[in-house]
Amino acid sequence: MFISFEGIDGCGKSTQARLLADALRAEGRHVVLTREPGGSPGAEEIRRLLVEGTGERWSPETECLLFTAARRDHLERTIRPALAAGRTVVSDRFADSTRVYQGAARGDLRGIVDRLHALMIGTEPDRTFVIDIDPPTAVARGHARGGIENRYESLGLGFQQALAGGFRALAREYPARVRMIDGSGAPEDVAARVRAAL
Repeated sequence: MFISFEGIDGCGKSTQARLLADALRAEGRHVVLTREPGGSPGAEEIRRLLVEGTGERWSPETECLLFTAARRDHLERTIRPALAAGRTVVSDRFADSTRVYQGAARGDLRGIVDRLHALMIGTEPDRTFVIDIDPPTAVARGHARGGIENRYESLGLGFQQALAGGFRALAREYPARVRMIDGSGAPEDVAARVRAAL
């Protein structure tokens, strides 16, 4: 099974991806926990270009191409081999992030995003969990976390609010695959909601 986690920056999706992977391993499943951008050596190199630096470092169009290149390498070298070997793949982000970030919030590029995805990726997760949280709370978490991978957080609260709306619209667009998860409360409480939805 291929499972992805999505949501705005600071929503807790990385924590939830890790908690689910740990829980599935405890049940005896073979799990590959991965992330985007990244998840393979080549994609990790592209990740640095995308998540470091100033908010306006790349145009939305350039971002689409970089994300698609990273995702293709990730798919070829990590996701497909793991699924072929019977493993469960849990990914911290996948194509839905590009649909929302570059397709809606950074630019009106959804048509381009969808065409690139159909041409170069052609794969969707079996289940996607969107961790839904109040954008001001998520922004505060992002600032508290610090570090150099803060390019998108630097675009401000308005950008995060646009992202939140984009992820909610995505859940309405793909109701068979996408599940909205209330991200409030302790990580263990959110993890219980994820397991119930899974």
